[in-house]
Amino acid sequence: MNKITMTLQADHLILEALKEDISSEDVSTNAVMKQAVKGEVELICKQDGVVAGLDVFRRVFELLDAKTEAVFYCQDGDEVKAGQLMGKVTGDIRVLLSGERVALNYLQRMSGIATYTHSVAELLKGSRTKLLDTRKTTPNMRIFEKYAVRVGGGYNHRYNLSDGVLLKDNHIGAAGGVVQAVRMAKEYAPFVRKIEVEVENLDMVREAVEAGADIIMLDNMSTDEMREAVRIIAGRAQTECSGNVTKENIGRLTELGVDYISSGALTHSASILDISMKNLHAVE
Repeated sequence: MNKITMTLQADHLILEALKEDISSEDVSTNAVMKQAVKGEVELICKQDGVVAGLDVFRRVFELLDAKTEAVFYCQDGDEVKAGQLMGKVTGDIRVLLSGERVALNYLQRMSGIATYTHSVAELLKGSRTKLLDTRKTTPNMRIFEKYAVRVGGGYNHRYNLSDGVLLKDNHIGAAGGVVQAVRMAKEYAPFVRKIEVEVENLDMVREAVEAGADIIMLDNMSTDEMREAVRIIAGRAQTECSGNVTKENIGRLTELGVDYISSGALTHSASILDISMKNLHAVE
């Protein structure tokens, strides 16, 4: 996904988020605003980072009132600074107040992921290794979180279980071994689909190579074991390493020469980027 377009899926998820926050009415806003008044509010960054999710932020207000307008002074992928004016939103003040929290939740979460991903991707600069995300995403947020990874300079692993074959430890156990699992996958899956196998030791590496796996994931192995695994594979399959990879420990993997490093931390451990809507006021 190179850019989020407001698909029916994205709109549906945003609407569900709005329903969660406004189950019947916004009591606070309705108490102080009896009728429509046009207003404007500023979008201000309070922390250095990489912005992602501006279209989603805008769409929250558009779904509440199509007349709402948002103007941004930055775009997804830009590095922003604390105190920077990122944009302005103009519309019915009731809409600006009621949509504020949901819109910011998306923007802060997505920008936090983009910021963290960018910081990790920078550590791989100069190598041929690509940084991948995983399916360890927040329920009903995957389309947004995986987009944010791309904005931050990472790449997407499979989107969901229908997107590719990845034989993990329990699949291998259920099949009776690596060779059997790969054989079954080749018989079942269309020939155009690559087959990836997760391995935990060098014996499994040899079995995966023998079975003709397209990608071999080295999972939770020591650095020395992974180095030996890459030697054994010798280009006969693409290589990926995974297992509790974070910004703090990825350095030990950068010299291995693997094709991919996957990290669930990109989505499950990224902090939000602090962004606020401030200085709301009525306009003519």
